[in-house]
This record gives sequence, structure tokens and C-alpha cells, in this order.
Amino acid sequence: MTAALRRVNARTFSSFRYRNYRLFFTGQAISQTGSWMQRIALGWFVYQLTHSAFAVGIMALASFLPFTIFGLFAGVLTDRLDARRTVIATQAGQLVTATALAWIAIAGIAQPWMLYVIAFVNGMVLVLDVPSRQQLTYRMVGREDLPNAIALNSSLFNASRIFGPAVAGMVYGFTGAGVCFLVNAVSFLAVLLSLFAMRTREFYPLAEFERPEILRGTREGISYVLRRRRMLVILLLTVVLSTFCFNFNVTLPVLAAQTLHTSAAVYGVLSALFGAGALVGALVAASLGRASTRVMLLGSLVFTGSELLLAPVQSPWLAGLFLFVTGAGFTAWSANSNASMQLAAPDRLRGRIIGLYFYAFNGTGPLGGLLAGWLAARGGTELAFAVAGVAGLAATGLAAAALRPRRGIEIPLPAAQLREAA
Repeated sequence: MTAALRRVNARTFSSFRYRNYRLFFTGQAISQTGSWMQRIALGWFVYQLTHSAFAVGIMALASFLPFTIFGLFAGVLTDRLDARRTVIATQAGQLVTATALAWIAIAGIAQPWMLYVIAFVNGMVLVLDVPSRQQLTYRMVGREDLPNAIALNSSLFNASRIFGPAVAGMVYGFTGAGVCFLVNAVSFLAVLLSLFAMRTREFYPLAEFERPEILRGTREGISYVLRRRRMLVILLLTVVLSTFCFNFNVTLPVLAAQTLHTSAAVYGVLSALFGAGALVGALVAASLGRASTRVMLLGSLVFTGSELLLAPVQSPWLAGLFLFVTGAGFTAWSANSNASMQLAAPDRLRGRIIGLYFYAFNGTGPLGGLLAGWLAARGGTELAFAVAGVAGLAATGLAAAALRPRRGIEIPLPAAQLREAA
């Protein structure tokens, strides 16, 4: 039993043997906590200024609209640029936007339109930051440990989702939104220090390839996915779930304030419980050490089914329980779908495949945010969560049917597909 536990532990944290990844993980652990403080404070701040669920939806529109406009081309830029230098630039950009938010909030001059503009600018930075960080992860750990590193990144993201919202709720209650934004700005210094301390000679090399042109390179990436049924199904499932089901930046503030009639502190706790569940799902994915279609579909089923069960809930305790389960399903789905897409991509297209995946994940964010805000304004979070659950369960069922093994032949894992192609 002890030996088995040691083997599981070794698989779960196998990426920590790389010095560059340890530095990256440490810097992100600090920064992601600050980022979650800002996300939680911003949603509550907008609701406090406007008392409108639809206004929170407009904030989601401003945050995700850059992904819709520019996200399709982000992967080509990632393939053209050096990943580490790009991430340095994008992290510095987020430091600037967080500082701007802190300034207008502390000065007491914040207006909703100012928050929307800053959110849009920050979204433009994130368009390039997200695929570049994924590409940098591959350079730090290589192909073998990539699924583990992606799952650990997800576990880090969601561990900070526990601590960040809980702290944000308390800090917001005592000092207001401005201090939450200021803490986030300072936290980016940790990431920048870790990036500058990396040893580039220890990066895994990429195969030599011609740097793609923007339009032709984008078409090449899309064409590659369209010819591979499994990748296409994963992308379509991601589009549906991200549009209908992953709008917690809109629904959770309304759930806490309007449905449950509670405070910013309870809002922070509810967000933290979702993060705790997501952390459990991410650690389970990391312990597998591979991308699994079954776990991806099971995670999607749990994620969307729990949202449907959350719809009629009026108790903060019961809402917290269902959010915990929702979070676990979410990361089991997202970590496996992300790793599957990256492992199925050749070096020359990896940035574009990552870009397409995150375009599917974030590109419909404006529509999803507005839809969730409109549904919450019309029928409360009861209607918003019910629509999310039904749409997600239907999409999961269709994806499971499309990915079902035929003639008793099991669906190969992405790594196996790559070996066969070689």
C-alpha cells in the first residue's frame, strides 16, 4: 500500500523534477492568488456599483471580447514568437492593468465604463498570454510530462481559487475593491522574477519549421483539426460548455447577492468551494499521467449535471456542496481535453492548436456572459443554471456518442496517435 501511494505521488508531481517548471509553478502560485482576488472583487464591485446582473454580464463581454476578435490568430503568433519572452511581456501588461484598476478604485472615481475598458485591455493581453504559457509549459517539461504539467497547472489555478476568493471576500469587506486590485498588481512581480531566473538552455527544443504567416498559418491549423474527428469533437464540446456552462463570473455574484441574499464574504466562500472541488479534479487528472477520453467525458457529465442540480438550491450550504462537485467535474474535463489537443499536435502546429482550443474555450465568452446575465435578470440564477445544465448534458451525450469506439476498437490516446503517425 505504501509503495503504491509513493508511485501515485511520484506520478502526480513528476513535473517538479524540472527546475524551470518549479520556478514557474512558484511564481504562478503567488500570482494566481492575486488574480483570483481581482476576479472576485471585480464581479462584486460591478454589481455593487450598478445593482444589475446584466451589468455583470457586460463585464464578461468586455473581458472575453478580445478572444472573440483576435483569439483565432493568437496561436499563429505563439508559433512565431519566443514563448518565454512573450509571457514576460504579457505578465508585465497585466501588472499595468491591475495597477490602473487599483488606482481608480482607491481614488473613488471608478465608473462602470472605466472597468469595462480596463477589462477589455486586460483581455487583449490574455489573448496572447494563455497560449504562450501553454507553449512555455511544453518547453519546460517536454512531451512525456506534458499531461502531468497541464494538470498541475490546473491544480495550481484552482488551489488559488480556494485561497484567493476567501481572502478577497474578507479584504473587500474591510478595505474595498482597490486593495484587492493592488495585491494582484504586486503579485505579478513574483512571476516576472521566476521567468527571468529560468535557464533557457534547459528548455526542450522544438522541431525546426518555417515561421507561419498569419492568415495562411491560421488556415493550416484549422484544416488540421477539421481532418481529425476526435480533435473536432473535443473542440465542439468545449465551445458548448464554455458558452453555456462556464459563466461563474456572472452567475456567482448574482447567486450570492440575489438568490441567497448573502454578503461578499459568502460569495468568496462559494467561489473557494468551487475551487476546492476543481483542485481535487485536477490532482486526480495529474495522478493519471496521461490524457483519458473516459475521464474527460465523465468530468463533463459531473460538471454539467451538478449545475442542473444547483439550479433550484436556496441554501448557501447546499449551494457550496454542489459547487464543489461542479468544480471537480470541470477540471477533470478541461485538463484532459487540453492535454489531448496538445499531444495530438506536431511541434510546427502546437501553438495554433493551443490557440484554437482556447479560442473555443474563451471565444464565445462575450455571448455566454451576456446570455447568463440576461437569463439571471429574467429568471434568476435558477434559470441560468438550469439552461447551463441541460445544454451541457446534451452536448456531453452527443460527444460521447461521437467518440464511442467502433467495432470494439478502443479510441487511441493522443500519444499513441502520434507514434502511429510517425
